[in-house]
Amino acid sequence: MMRVFQHFAGLQSFAVITAVYVVCHGLTAWVVTPVQGMFLPEVTVFASLVYLPHGVRVLAAWLMGWRAVLPLAAGAFLSELMFTDANVRQLMEPVLLESIAVGAFSAFAAFEIAGLFGWKLYAGQSRRIAWTSLLAVGALASLINSAGQSVVFSGLIFPGDQLPVMAVYAAGDLIGLAVCMLALTLIFRWLRLAAGKRRPQE
Repeated sequence: MMRVFQHFAGLQSFAVITAVYVVCHGLTAWVVTPVQGMFLPEVTVFASLVYLPHGVRVLAAWLMGWRAVLPLAAGAFLSELMFTDANVRQLMEPVLLESIAVGAFSAFAAFEIAGLFGWKLYAGQSRRIAWTSLLAVGALASLINSAGQSVVFSGLIFPGDQLPVMAVYAAGDLIGLAVCMLALTLIFRWLRLAAGKRRPQE
């Protein structure tokens, strides 16, 4: 019975991470991409200046470790099918799976590298949530992702655009993470305030 419950919980976590990733990618595609495309069309095809799903990557890896990689990859794959223009997807198709794998693995790799230097940041390894430490690991993950994506797309990006694309990948991941963490902080604060208001009545 316990094994069945654990299996169900695992499937539930998989579905939640995948769904949240898709929603965040959709917000990026519908809000950020059209505006960015007016100013940086060559770069926008490959990277976003505010990539919200990177926040999902970091928080999912923080909570689940290596088990987050597969649902993140599933979310990225579904997001490409749902939100990427068919012509752009056709351009990226030869390396699309490699790009998805790099993105899904980047946050887990960053946590593992931090662990090698004695920085134990996975959920449950410390009593308090160290937001600044998570932001630092997220920055490392964005560097890993931007470097990996530049290698993956090296045959598709014009040499002159290589550095700008890498910079936008790194900045977009970090800004997306900061926005997600700010949203979570506000949600947690609202929950604490709501709990404080209910307590006297109880």
